[in-house]
Amino acid sequence: MSTAVDSALGRVGLGRSPDAPLNGHAAPDHENGNWDEQFLPPPLRIDDYNRAQKIESRLSGLVLSGATLSRVSDVFERELERGLKEESSSLQMENTYVPELPNGTEEGLFLALDLGGTNFRVLLLELRAGQLVREDVKHYHINQALRLGPGEDLFNFLADCVQDFVRSEGMDKESLSLGFTFSFPMRQHSISSGELITWTKSFKCSGMNGVDVAGLLQQCLHARGLDITVRVLLNDTTGTLMAGAQIDPNVGIGVILGTGSNGCYMERASRVQHWEAAHARVHDVCVDVEWGAFGDNGCLDFIRTDIDREVDQHSLLAASFTFEKYIGGKYLGEVLRCSLAALGRVGLFPAVPPPGSLLTEHLSLFEEENCSGGWSRTLFVLQQACGEEARLGPEEALITQHVAQLISNRAAQLASVCIAALIRRMDRPLTGVAVDGSVYKCHPRISTLMNKYIALLAPNHKFTLMGAEDGSGKGSALTAAIAARVAANNPS
Repeated sequence: MSTAVDSALGRVGLGRSPDAPLNGHAAPDHENGNWDEQFLPPPLRIDDYNRAQKIESRLSGLVLSGATLSRVSDVFERELERGLKEESSSLQMENTYVPELPNGTEEGLFLALDLGGTNFRVLLLELRAGQLVREDVKHYHINQALRLGPGEDLFNFLADCVQDFVRSEGMDKESLSLGFTFSFPMRQHSISSGELITWTKSFKCSGMNGVDVAGLLQQCLHARGLDITVRVLLNDTTGTLMAGAQIDPNVGIGVILGTGSNGCYMERASRVQHWEAAHARVHDVCVDVEWGAFGDNGCLDFIRTDIDREVDQHSLLAASFTFEKYIGGKYLGEVLRCSLAALGRVGLFPAVPPPGSLLTEHLSLFEEENCSGGWSRTLFVLQQACGEEARLGPEEALITQHVAQLISNRAAQLASVCIAALIRRMDRPLTGVAVDGSVYKCHPRISTLMNKYIALLAPNHKFTLMGAEDGSGKGSALTAAIAARVAANNPS
């Protein structure tokens, strides 16, 4: 059976999404005709040529040509400029008020509180000459009642956990600075204050409208008699940038590519409209793009497929976080499932996998086996997802691997569009990009694809992609140290 499949007699060219004119700067060498083709994934190879043709046609919307990606890039740049000017945009372009990157002089003991999911951490980190020399950490679980109840209850719980942690360290009487990693969209008013814009993930606490989350945490800490000062409020993307820049001073962009996705970068302070603090001496400032919501205003509808609409319709946050649903680990497995279901409904696949039956970890597994030339593990997972009554064989496993490849390729392309646009905008001799997140770490091909596509979309710009660990912990401590250094150098 495998011999017949592996002979791969069928070979079909991929269809393309509707194209738009190239924007010149993205690909100056496109006239030779090869540039556009380099974005196309390999064709489906199965024995049944007619079936392969029909599958390719049905899924052609998942295939983005270079011209279409160039159009996405133009839209991203337009939305970026609007966001910086505080005009209507799907990009928040939030001023984080972080004015510097690590320079190797960061010193001291710092607490870090990392809130972004059902499990969160309190950390004690010691920096010497910018290097992390000590890290103590304790994990705590946030139950559903706290995640959905009054916000004040949640923050009192966080303060209780901080108190428990410093007592376990024998430091409950000491004066400490804290970096608060709050990985939810927020509107910052300074480096140490900001308001929640919207809860995401599994949180929906009430009573948080207009509340300064750092101020509320500070209040709860003081109520427990703790001499702990919240020095920095940041999200995990900013922390990733800081953690990356501590390793490589060329790093100027931070990216999260995990359950969700986001990016931040160092922007010229003069280009940023929103300021609520003195910034006469600030040359650059970290801007949090919040690109997960890119396209929420309809500006990316030209790449949206019926499959994407189905994923969105059945998501917890329908009609929001549009871009994240193309590239985030929370959604890629469902994009795969909906794609196979779409084939099943028109008789091109022998089953319609039920909702939730395929996860992003399965997509990564299918890609891994595709790279090695096998299909047996794919078939096993597929049979479990679709049920034993489904008549599945090696050809269905190869089709599934192909669909996973299309989805992975599109995710890598769209993430690369945003990164390449920031690289071109910063226009440095060499721009380092620090990336963290489960999709980047665990997907077998994503980093290779991103290197390829960023190079195509930002020609004549040197860049490096590097993994950065624990931006929400280490990055938080580094940012708190930077805030202390800036305050010492600029006494009010």
